[in-house]
Amino acid sequence: MAKSQIVDISHYQPSNKINWEKAAQEVAFMIIRVQHGSRIIDREYKNHVANCKRYGIPFGHYAYAHFVSVNDAKVEANDFLNRIDQDAKFLVVDVEEKTTATDAQMVPATQAFIDVCKAAGWKTGLYTGHHFYKPYSMDKVKTDFLWLPRYGPNNGSRQTQPDYPCDIWQYTSVGKVSWYEGDLDLNVLYGNKSIEWFIGIDQKESVIVVDHIDDITGHWAEKSLEKAKKAGILMGYGDGSMKPDEPVTRAQLAVILDRLKLLDK
Repeated sequence: MAKSQIVDISHYQPSNKINWEKAAQEVAFMIIRVQHGSRIIDREYKNHVANCKRYGIPFGHYAYAHFVSVNDAKVEANDFLNRIDQDAKFLVVDVEEKTTATDAQMVPATQAFIDVCKAAGWKTGLYTGHHFYKPYSMDKVKTDFLWLPRYGPNNGSRQTQPDYPCDIWQYTSVGKVSWYEGDLDLNVLYGNKSIEWFIGIDQKESVIVVDHIDDITGHWAEKSLEKAKKAGILMGYGDGSMKPDEPVTRAQLAVILDRLKLLDK
């Protein structure tokens, strides 16, 4: 059976109510909520992560946004980064309501959240309401992928398609599957990105595997850079470059230290 289901879950779907063995046979990937704003941590996300790992189900993480300003968005993003599981394939910020003082602040605040995640090396997408997308100029946000809901009659099947180009279409909130008795949000790929794009080895920009990296040939640290690449400690950017003379941010340093297992002590 092809694994085609794309499901987003939170503590509203208790982990002990899911038949994970069956889910592993049908689910392409899950998107697990981690937080609702900075203060509310999803009660089930660690259980969901543990079961996804146990049964080999790829997963990403999402955070429901409650930021009130650009600075607050950065705080929420960093709280999110501190809570996510490092084996997640991608991250999403979920922006469904106006939380800033003015409408005009929603785009820069959303962008600030995404930029913090991307600076840490993560592939990061935007989920936002179909009704919210144009009125709040979410189309101006620069993101790696767009995830939109559009239900229509919301009867569990694919009905009214999105009016806007997107990469994932959430087509119902009352979906039924064999491995869970309750209602689920069900999604389908809608753009030109494949399942492999979401769950492949290129989940973080900093770990994209490339065959040829031209900007280290002849560099004084070429041999060390090649060793770090082969060991999975340092990899290339999306354009295939290593940028060996660029400074390292704190976020990038934290990722390197984590790969070296120096943060587990």
